[in-house]
Amino acid sequence: MRAYERLLQYVPHDTQSNPKSTTYPSTPSQKTFGEILIKELETMGIHATMDPYGYVIGKIPSNTKDPVKTVALIAHMDTSFDASGKNVQPRIIHDYDLKTITLNPEKDLHLDPEVFPRLKELKGHDLIVTDGTTLLGADDKAGIAEIMTLAEILTRDSSIPHGEIVIVFTPDEEIGKGTDYIDITKIGADFAYTLDGSQVGEIAYENFNAAEANVTLNGQSVHPGSAKNKMVNSLRLAMVFDGILPPYMRPELTEKYEGFNHLTEVEGRVEKTVMTYIIRNHDTRLFESQKADFIRASALLNEQYGPHTCSVKITDSYYNMRQIIDQNQHIVALAIEAIQSCGITPLIEPIRGGTDGARLTYMGLPCPNLGTGSYNFHGPYEFVSIQEMDQAVEILVRLITNIARHQ
Repeated sequence: MRAYERLLQYVPHDTQSNPKSTTYPSTPSQKTFGEILIKELETMGIHATMDPYGYVIGKIPSNTKDPVKTVALIAHMDTSFDASGKNVQPRIIHDYDLKTITLNPEKDLHLDPEVFPRLKELKGHDLIVTDGTTLLGADDKAGIAEIMTLAEILTRDSSIPHGEIVIVFTPDEEIGKGTDYIDITKIGADFAYTLDGSQVGEIAYENFNAAEANVTLNGQSVHPGSAKNKMVNSLRLAMVFDGILPPYMRPELTEKYEGFNHLTEVEGRVEKTVMTYIIRNHDTRLFESQKADFIRASALLNEQYGPHTCSVKITDSYYNMRQIIDQNQHIVALAIEAIQSCGITPLIEPIRGGTDGARLTYMGLPCPNLGTGSYNFHGPYEFVSIQEMDQAVEILVRLITNIARHQ
């Protein structure tokens, strides 16, 4: 079975994670999907288990006489909560002709190569797209499909040399909790790769430093008919706070290595308003400076409106893995060699986000990220190239043989 055929089987399973949930995983559907993956692995003769937290781990034994490093291949089972993952209806655009693709005429949703320029490089490819009402779920079911296809290849063809390969599927990556309860001793790998990137041939080992800021504004509610010189509207204070932060650091104005402050949620009334931001930067020094901007904004409001007007709680989420991967560049070199041997030019770019690999790297399991051939994550414009998925599988085959050969 080809990787795209698996993807088409996987995406109808709604595995959205829920950032407001108090359970782990955050939605039971992720464990349901995990059980399906375990059964599929078992049909290949691969023993796999799922622990109470929803982590699926399967192991393919080494087939070499000499000792070979153990590598883990990792993808996440959940999909983003930014768009619906229910009743996904994928369709295939065969032999793409570089024209605009209409996803949903009623919603006036189109995949336009002028808006999404990667399409211009995919002439003749077969593309899997959405119907415009949901996300596709290729993030990260494409990664899962590619790992599962590799597993099937290895169990059918014993002539491909490889060391022990650990397959890991995680829950709740999209809400930043994908490794909260993982036990890396159960993985038992020397290093790992996440299959959670975009363009095939991509290898990324830089990601954002990340934090969440919760900002609470306290106002004073007075009847608007007698509010003069008395009312303090916390909703307006929230606008003042947001205006103090550097306006050029909004995500819609940034790219590449530029960091941002992203206002993700506002909930409030006159008396009290709570805002949630995510703070991102590749550079540690600038990351700390951004957090300091929040503290300064709070201090300014408290100075102007009273000492208890504004409070800020900042919680770090994950850090840039580069400083650790730089000490393990051999695992990057192995991936680059595999990509080049498939006739593809390696694309080394920073991740404008984070992956399970970032946290795993800091837990002692170095873990760069590889491309899957899927694009425009987290919304109805998401699509995947069938040919690039095939190439991603080929890269994995070359990668595991490289690891065996270089021991």
